[in-house]
Amino acid sequence: MAKIENLNERTEFENRPFEARRFRPFKVRGFRSYKRSFRGFGALILALSIALAGFFPGYYYYKAKRGLNSVIVKGLAEKEVRANLAIWDMKYVVTGNDVLKLQQEISRQTEVILAFLAQNGFQNEEITVGRLETNDLMANPYSSRNENNIRFILTQSVTIKSENVDLVARVLNKSGDLVAKGIIFNSEYGSPVSYLFTNLNDIKPEMLAKATKNAKDAALQFAANSSSKVGKIRHANQGVFSILPREETLSSSETQQIEKKVRVVSTVEYWLE
Repeated sequence: MAKIENLNERTEFENRPFEARRFRPFKVRGFRSYKRSFRGFGALILALSIALAGFFPGYYYYKAKRGLNSVIVKGLAEKEVRANLAIWDMKYVVTGNDVLKLQQEISRQTEVILAFLAQNGFQNEEITVGRLETNDLMANPYSSRNENNIRFILTQSVTIKSENVDLVARVLNKSGDLVAKGIIFNSEYGSPVSYLFTNLNDIKPEMLAKATKNAKDAALQFAANSSSKVGKIRHANQGVFSILPREETLSSSETQQIEKKVRVVSTVEYWLE
């Protein structure tokens, strides 16, 4: 009688000699094996998270501390300049009740002014005659009570725009000759002449170089006092160029002075090593 083997006995099955034609059961990986793999992967992710959580705060703390190793200094540069353009606005008025006569009078005064300017060396292209302005006080409901019974005010202007600022200054002092001829100027807006400097772009590079050098000298002095060295520029601001009167007083204005000074204050931040 043939011997019947019990295949349910695991020990005997595993200890049997290998036979090529014999059926061999295969093992299916169980849930516990996958669970162990997931646990290992999760532990790896957790370790990486802890490492990154420690790296980034430390990195940014280093960057922040490194940013403290700098110095901010200011460099001043000044240069005296001379106005290269003068604008003289001559505004004059006539008043009365006969508008036609007033118009004739202000035309006569305009001719007198133009002749005066030509005699003193101004060219036609430097002179501009403005439009005639007429103010009828009777037609203005917001005007105050007219005690002198004057109805019309006519205003005319002549503008001189010249690069010969010295000539403008000399002729301005002679404007009393026009007053002697019955011309009344309107000085409501202050000084009639503005002296301007328009070549700022030509001197900017030179002044910025000087301001930067002064800032570097200040940084070197600071570094010497703190036993450190000045590195490269971290940040720089060229500042704002200001045109000021050369003689500064409480009531001075740079447009009223031919001689001026230009000032710029640059702010530079240097690394310290």
